[in-house]
Amino acid sequence: MSEIINRVANSPIVTIDLETYYRNEERVIFDLKEYLFQGLVLREKDFRAALKELNWENYKGKLVAIQCTEDAIVPVWAFILVSTYLTKHQIEHVIGDLQSLEQHLFEKAISQIDLDDYKNRPVVIKGCSKYPIPMFAYSRVVSLIQAQAKSIMYGEPCSTVLLFKAAK
Repeated sequence: MSEIINRVANSPIVTIDLETYYRNEERVIFDLKEYLFQGLVLREKDFRAALKELNWENYKGKLVAIQCTEDAIVPVWAFILVSTYLTKHQIEHVIGDLQSLEQHLFEKAISQIDLDDYKNRPVVIKGCSKYPIPMFAYSRVVSLIQAQAKSIMYGEPCSTVLLFKAAK
């Protein structure tokens, strides 16, 4: 009886599983609508006082998206002011919605990829995931590795779609 050889394990194919870059911390919205006077306008003095009194520890260990979900004109400085408090308390955040937050998180993670790992190698970008992977992440990873990779495929190692093949 001949020895069983795991051809997938011995393959030069490198798999990128974007799911491994997903951060599990709770995502929350810091909604400026809570600080609007009569749901219409932000009063600077009241807003500043409210931010000083806020227990920022409630946001520790969470990922925060700063936005205003009310249809009101809110000055840009108000969003930035909230950002200064979150930064002071070392709380990761973005100004924008939850989708902007996900894009920020994936950009941060993907930018740490060591491109040498993909030099002249076939790459599979894993397709299935139990976490929501933003479309942005797929585009960003391709833009980083395409100049390095021999080929880029999408899917699972047993069933892939060829996306790119370097010229010989």
